[in-house]
Order: sequence, then C-alpha cells, then structure tokens
Amino acid sequence: MSTQHSYNDVEIILPALRQLLGDRLSLDQDILDDHGHDVSRHSTQAPQAVAFPKSTQEVSEIVRLCNQHRVPVIPFGTGTAVEGGVVALYGGVSIDLTQMNQVLAINVTDADATVQAGVTRYQLNAALQEQSTGLLFTVDPGADASIGGMAATRASGSSAVRYGTMRDNTLALTVVLADGEIIKTGGRARKSSAGYDLTHLMVGSEGTLGVITEVTVKLYPQPEQVSSAICPFETIESAVEAVLEILASGIPVARIELLDDVQIEAVNQYSGLNNALKPTIFFEFHGSPNHVAEQTTRAKEISARHGGDKFQWAVDQQQRDRLWQARYDSFHAVMALRDNAVGYVTDVCVPISQLASCFLKAKEIVKEASLPAPVFGHVGDGNFHVVFPLDPDNPAELEEVTTYHQQLIDMALAAGGTCTGEHGIGLGKRHALEQEHGNAVNTMRQIKQALDPFHIMNPGKVV
Repeated sequence: MSTQHSYNDVEIILPALRQLLGDRLSLDQDILDDHGHDVSRHSTQAPQAVAFPKSTQEVSEIVRLCNQHRVPVIPFGTGTAVEGGVVALYGGVSIDLTQMNQVLAINVTDADATVQAGVTRYQLNAALQEQSTGLLFTVDPGADASIGGMAATRASGSSAVRYGTMRDNTLALTVVLADGEIIKTGGRARKSSAGYDLTHLMVGSEGTLGVITEVTVKLYPQPEQVSSAICPFETIESAVEAVLEILASGIPVARIELLDDVQIEAVNQYSGLNNALKPTIFFEFHGSPNHVAEQTTRAKEISARHGGDKFQWAVDQQQRDRLWQARYDSFHAVMALRDNAVGYVTDVCVPISQLASCFLKAKEIVKEASLPAPVFGHVGDGNFHVVFPLDPDNPAELEEVTTYHQQLIDMALAAGGTCTGEHGIGLGKRHALEQEHGNAVNTMRQIKQALDPFHIMNPGKVV
C-alpha cells in the first residue's frame, strides 16, 4: 500500500460496476494478469477488476465510483508501452479502452480527425484510406498503439523529425477527471490563446490526472511518393556527422534512424539479412517524385562525403520494406538474442549538437556489459536507445543494467538533454524525473493533488 494514501478493495464497488457494465466487467485471472503489465521489464501486478467501457459517460461513472470509495484507477490501451505505466501497484480497476474504438469525425479540409481513445493508429489510417481522404496520421511509435495511449504517454517515433510528436499533433481531448467530471480541452482551431493549455497538460500525464477518452489529432497529406534508403558508415562519428549535415542543409527528411553494428548483427541473425556489420543510417523521404528524387540524391552526396559509399534507395513499396526490414525488426531481434528475455529499454534524448558525443559515450558506457547492448535511435531529433535483453529471473543482471541506465541518464542530462524522449516516466523513471526537474516536480505534485486529491489515478506513477 501507499505510504501516503490508502485504498479500498474493489469488492466494495463490484455490485455497482456489474450493474453498469454487465459482462463487460471481468474478474477472470488471465484477463487481470494481461492488464497488469506492458512490454517492459516490470513484473506483472494485476488489477482486481477490468472494465471495458464503450462511452465517455461509462468511464465517468466508473471513475466516480472509484473516487467515492477510494479505489485505484489504471487506464489501459494496448499495453505496448515500456515503462510499467499500466502495472496495478495497488490493485483497483483497470479501465480497458479498446472497445471505445470509433472514428468519430474526419475533417478533410481542416486535416484533422476525432477518435475515441481506443482507436489505433493503423485503424485511423485505414479509415482515412477507405474514405479516400488523401490524408495520413503520422505519429509512429512502432507498435500499433492506441491513440489515447499515445496521447497519454506523449509518444512519438521515427517520423517525429518531420511531423512532430503527439504533443505537436494533439489539438483537443475529452478527459474524465478523478471525480468523474468530463471536460473538453482545446479545439479544432490550429492556434488559441484561451486560458491554460489543459490539452498539453494531459498529453504526457500517463493516466495520473485523468482518463483520456477522445482525441482530436492533426492529419497530413499522403505523400505522392516515398523513397527509402540505407547507408552503412565506417564509424558512428561519420554517420552522425552525415545526419547533422543533412539536417543543416534543409533536406526535409521524414525519418532518420541509426543502428549500430551490434544491432545490425542482431537483425541479420533474426531476419536473415546480409547488411554490412557497420553503423547504418536508414532514411525516408516524402514528397512529389521530383522532390523525393532531389532529396535522396542530396542525401546520397552528403553521405558519400562522410564515407557512406554504399547508399541504396528505392521507391517501390516492396523494395522499401526490404531496405527498412532491419529497423522494423530491431526490438524483436534484440529479444531473440536470448531465450525468454524481457526488454530493458533505455530512452534518452539530447540536443542534436551533442548527438555524436553522446552516442559514442553510450557505446563506451555499455561496452563491458555482460549481455548484448545495441544502441539505435531516431537520430534526427537526438533520441536514442540502448535495449538490453534481460533475464527477468537474474537480480544481478537487473542491478548491472540499472547502473548502466543511470549512467546514460546522467550523460544525457549533463548534455542538456532529457531522461526520456518518448517513452515517458511510468514506474521506472520517477527518480530520473526528480533528477531532471528538481523542485519543479513539486509543482507537478501540486497539480496532481488539485486534480486527484485521493490519488486514485494510476497511483505510484510519474510523480
């Protein structure tokens, strides 16, 4: 139990929840266990009940009940996050939003869409394609995450270098607060100076301030053509120098990813590829055919100046997928290096000017690790990761890797960066939040106290 707050057993509200939800309330142990973990290293801690609402009003009634009786609430999307944000530390009710999966509105002229929180990014893009809108939802965290979960964790991914993160692409929200009140934040206008920016307070709050039930997001024109490319380099330094020059030249690259030689070897083994065992940059360019050809040619020329003389590119979908296969399979390839491994995923982001030195320092930090430690990331915006395939039953490994993780955080903060570029704080980085923001975390706690005085909203996370 919390040292500051006490919670009641869910039993106290089960009759009311059953009356509200019927068979959309589950006490099945397998379902409880499925909702007690994400894809991170954190051990499963199951909620006491899982609710499957279909509307904002139902979410409101569930949360109101929980608040009245001091029962914890843990919002749940697809469970694809990596910082333990859905672990039910104190039991309570997991609110699974996957049945709230309706695309509510698509506004082609204004290039925006409003969806229920359980809609996934693939589902939204499929709807945009089916309606021949010519538009695209661009935030791509890798997994087919729910858009509500992406907003809650302020997700981004490889396309952020051109299109931005969920912070940049969220216009409005419907949120159920801790007392069950429903509020709407923001709007469809592309700018506003009206009051406090509650939308972006909720974006990245990880379920600790409220349950996001609807999201209005920006859309972008579907590019007329897409070009993908890969290029190996002799050293990390030369690869990053090429990235910096490409960005400085004004080439509007849609994605730039860098995989080190350890990651490339892992993917070669996992996917049956034959990529050179060298640091490798993966590019993607969007635009008209002429524009894409020009961008690709300029990137090739710059790469060559930095020793990247094996530049390959393609516009055909099948060939593009083949070139990018190593990046698509990177996480699973690392997990396949060891039987029954779980991923300990680090996630730092540094100013782009510090990228080369920090990437190299990261390699230096983990070079003596007793388990594989590939380094890769979205280097166009300074965000990179080390993923350790961890034996979950080996405390010594966890201690070792946690030490490396702290060194990576120290390095990033010393360079003017952040302890997390896209994965959030969750359960695993609360100490790092204080290290990064100092007494500003007290202000965050005051906001939390004001909106959730009984601390029922995802307790034990973030602050």
